[in-house]
Amino acid sequence: MKDIEVFKARVKEAIRLAKENGCTQARIGEEAGVSPQAVGQWARSGKVSSANLAVLARLSGLSLDWFYQSPKVDEVAPSGPRVGDANRGDTVRGALNAQEAPQPIRYYRYPVISRVQAGAWTECVTPYEPGAEPQEEATDYRAQGRAFWLEVQGDSMTAPASSRPSIPEGTLVLFDTGIEAVPGKLVAAQLDDSNEATFKQLIEDGGRRYLRALNPAYPLIPINGNCRILGVAVEAKTRL
Repeated sequence: MKDIEVFKARVKEAIRLAKENGCTQARIGEEAGVSPQAVGQWARSGKVSSANLAVLARLSGLSLDWFYQSPKVDEVAPSGPRVGDANRGDTVRGALNAQEAPQPIRYYRYPVISRVQAGAWTECVTPYEPGAEPQEEATDYRAQGRAFWLEVQGDSMTAPASSRPSIPEGTLVLFDTGIEAVPGKLVAAQLDDSNEATFKQLIEDGGRRYLRALNPAYPLIPINGNCRILGVAVEAKTRL
């Protein structure tokens, strides 16, 4: 199978994945500065500029390098297992041999927002103006709902040396709005008397719920309907 056919198939797959991520063909074209018809032509002709390929990689969550990997089997469509797939142990096998085909590496990008922006975050409102989008951070975690990163400030979530988890200042934490906040989970929450999000552990004791810092020097915060859970922590990154 010619490399150009493999490349065209990968472009087609990337367009499909971008649509799976919620991007219409018109949106892909808008991001790339071309018409929706031109986007469709990419897969048919294999003629995609490097700038537009980078746009397609970003919207589909694929690694840009994946488009250029040499095929190892007589197989066009790179539709094998992706991160999060239930069948990720399967392999794509060609008719001529049983070597494993290169698989796309899926990445998802979510905004890094401030605590004030997080406090304004809802399922239908994004707390920044179009054209003023914040920095994004990539991860292989596919969120169940809308997701965002917060940078930890202060030492309230720094646990004693013998305790885990411990989340020091400067750590980036990813929050998923689609996960149920049950006691024991680490959450981003907003109290009624604050316009900022706070990062704490949700606990329950004697039928009452509290927000607890991992640092025992901080007091428990009782909650009784005066608190909105913004998201549940699912990943943490520390930058060196």
